[in-house]
Amino acid sequence: MVSTSFSPFRCRSDTDSAWRHIHDETLHHHRAAGGQPAEGEKLAQNQTYTYWLLDAIKSLDPAKNTDVEGSDVLRSLFEGLMNEDAKGAMIPGVAESFEESDDKLTYTFRLRDAKWSNGDPVTAGDFVYAWRRVVDPETASEYAWFMELMNIVNATEIVKGEKSPEELGVKAIDDKTLEVTLTTPTPYFIKTLSHATTYPVPQKVIEAEGDNWTQPGKLVGNGAFVLESHNLGVDITLKKNPDYWDAENVLMETVKGVTVNDNNVALTRYQAGELDRVQIPAGQYPRLKQEYPDQATSIPYACSYAYIYNVSEKGPEALKDVRVRRALSLAINRDIIVDNVLQGGQRPATTWTHWAIEGFEQPETELATLSQQEKTAKAKELLAEAGYGPDNPLNLTLQYNTDESHKKLAIAVQQFWKPLGVNVTLNNVEWKVHTDRLQNQDFDVARYAWCGDYNEASTFLDWFRTDGYNSGKWSNAEYDKLMADSKTAEDTTPLYKRAEEILAEEVPAAFVYHYAKVDMISPRIKGLPTENVLNTWYAKDLYRLAD
Repeated sequence: MVSTSFSPFRCRSDTDSAWRHIHDETLHHHRAAGGQPAEGEKLAQNQTYTYWLLDAIKSLDPAKNTDVEGSDVLRSLFEGLMNEDAKGAMIPGVAESFEESDDKLTYTFRLRDAKWSNGDPVTAGDFVYAWRRVVDPETASEYAWFMELMNIVNATEIVKGEKSPEELGVKAIDDKTLEVTLTTPTPYFIKTLSHATTYPVPQKVIEAEGDNWTQPGKLVGNGAFVLESHNLGVDITLKKNPDYWDAENVLMETVKGVTVNDNNVALTRYQAGELDRVQIPAGQYPRLKQEYPDQATSIPYACSYAYIYNVSEKGPEALKDVRVRRALSLAINRDIIVDNVLQGGQRPATTWTHWAIEGFEQPETELATLSQQEKTAKAKELLAEAGYGPDNPLNLTLQYNTDESHKKLAIAVQQFWKPLGVNVTLNNVEWKVHTDRLQNQDFDVARYAWCGDYNEASTFLDWFRTDGYNSGKWSNAEYDKLMADSKTAEDTTPLYKRAEEILAEEVPAAFVYHYAKVDMISPRIKGLPTENVLNTWYAKDLYRLAD
């Protein structure tokens, strides 16, 4: 559905020229589409954008960020080799051009003249340092696996501590030439290069400041904006970076994220003119779309919502029984959640992979084919087989992070499970506590959502690998082999389909719904993408119209 063609930017050694430079008109078209006003649009004198954040941003270190909200900020403070356009296609970032070897194992990137915000040049060595730092076990990056997923030579061995970071398959040929070597041809490799984990970082600043290098006044980036202030859990303010290579085409001067834990309060602040963008609370989209048709928006968003089961040694014994996991999943009435609770264009989830991901084929599963009446009957039958029911109730705690929508869904699920003889205690905790507990398997059932890092099914399916993020610690050898095989397969479709079938059979989580991005957006703010299923936005592409 979303265009992901790289052809204008892909280079191979068998072309007429060893390097194919990206045409000026292509870049100009990108700017006009994003960062420049259309004919007749009048710019506001005050170029500011203020948007809502649900939670505190945990880290501004590209190697340590794990959150969507953090990534949104990092895309302004830093820039990687590639960016995404409004439709999700890859376009040049720090890389002006690249060459792909005939065997598709070596990529050579030519870097443009770009500067850090302290005036130093951005070099190929900055990328080498940053990527080595991500895989170095001493960094303790939760996204070290992303470099493995990119199939960079020796990434897995380095993450495991078997080789040194210096052996990673990335090197600086000279200051302007970066060479990356892969273990296997990887069709989605270029798609990964807009991800924050791959951004360069300033070695001398990090070595001088240590963990404090991301503080205001100390953080040095190479993005279109610099960090002015960051009050953790309150607000974060970015200012335009005059040293950014394309600064003359950046119109926005100030970007501010404001943390409001209560979505309804945030909506009130939007309506008072304090925010330019806010998520629409569950159930309110139909009313707001009618009242504000030019502000209420709903577009597909490659995130999936689930309840993860803890099947590790720390988890409840009952959840190690697949019949229990299947029953709990079947009993969730996804149509009620989507149509009655959320009401914002979301879709019921019968798979982990979002329906709008390019090239994904959904398998037929019991979640997809049975009626809800049949699902509920099957759920009662499975729980009874496992020894549970109203006479012998199953007691579970369902954990979720602070948000009115998460609370509404948790209450709904509590009600769906009650007739089966499942007593659910709801446990609401703050985001940082929630993620810490997930990482430490300190939960029974936990609300979670995963947003795609690139537009290909493996961005979801790799999560459940034995060595993936996989907070519930489910493990399946056939699944692991499918995902390993998919890295070299010419046609990944049947492998991904079978992987989803295994998830449907083993039920390591209850998949609930596929997201839509449901927002109120000020009609004065232009440049936000509407056709990029990852909803990757760049503050450098935004501008504000006059009242």
